[in-house]
Amino acid sequence: MFATILNIQFGGIIKMNTIESNEISHTKGLCDKEFIGKAISYLYRYGQIYIGKKIEPYGIGSGQFPFLMRLYREDGINQESLSDYLKIDKGTTARAIQKLVDEGYVFRQRDEKDRRSYRVFLTEKGKKLEPDMKKIASEWGDILFSSFDDRQRREITNSLEIMFENALKIM
Repeated sequence: MFATILNIQFGGIIKMNTIESNEISHTKGLCDKEFIGKAISYLYRYGQIYIGKKIEPYGIGSGQFPFLMRLYREDGINQESLSDYLKIDKGTTARAIQKLVDEGYVFRQRDEKDRRSYRVFLTEKGKKLEPDMKKIASEWGDILFSSFDDRQRREITNSLEIMFENALKIM
């Protein structure tokens, strides 16, 4: 599950020499416990930049990307459930969904079981984007793992999943 979330939420054009010369130097001298948080933060921000540049031609930003990716897995999800799943507040979710509505990628419909809430559905235009959006997410994952062999990739993924589960325990 965590590997999917990483692929969904990370994105940004990265120049590896910039990371090596500037950003990695910011982490030198930190103990492992300090480094991991900073490294994850940088990876997230670089991912946002990468995805933002890749999806800019579609008229959407990196903030809408995780919503689309979740809708590709669960079209028609309740808007509140979408917020809960992505761990994003309701106001930010409402703005992101409205942007996707304005661009014609999704529509909102009152929930028949709970008239106070809305379900979010992909339009045909939104559905047509799915291969491109999944390719962008996959490319970001490929960039992150480009220097690792299969065994190392599995170890990293397993370690991140354990860290993710540890974080969930305190939530």
